[in-house]
Amino acid sequence: QVQLVESGGGLVQPGGSLRLSCVASGSIYSINTMGWYRQAPGTGKQRELVATITISGSTVHADSVKGRFTISRDNAKKAVYLQMNSLKPEDTAVYYCNADVRTYSRYLGGLWGQGTQVTVSS
Repeated sequence: QVQLVESGGGLVQPGGSLRLSCVASGSIYSINTMGWYRQAPGTGKQRELVATITISGSTVHADSVKGRFTISRDNAKKAVYLQMNSLKPEDTAVYYCNADVRTYSRYLGGLWGQGTQVTVSS
């Protein structure tokens, strides 16, 4: 059974930093694109893309986080990270990891982690 487990969320003051981690486990053959998305509960906003990174290291960051957040990955560890600096209250959300996974038997597509809460507040 393949799963994604996120960690690193928490409460931080405006201007602070957090580093999110997501590790994939199970019988995985390959992972292509990995990414982070977020959703702010109770706002009516849909889940939005934060950043993605391909297996070769090409990245995309949302305009709202450019210059503050950096996505990276470790292919050997099947992990993706999100370094978040200069955090703002509007970054408050549940952050979800997503990974495009292929097992040895079939293509699973985009899997989601359970989410990790990030709260930016003084």
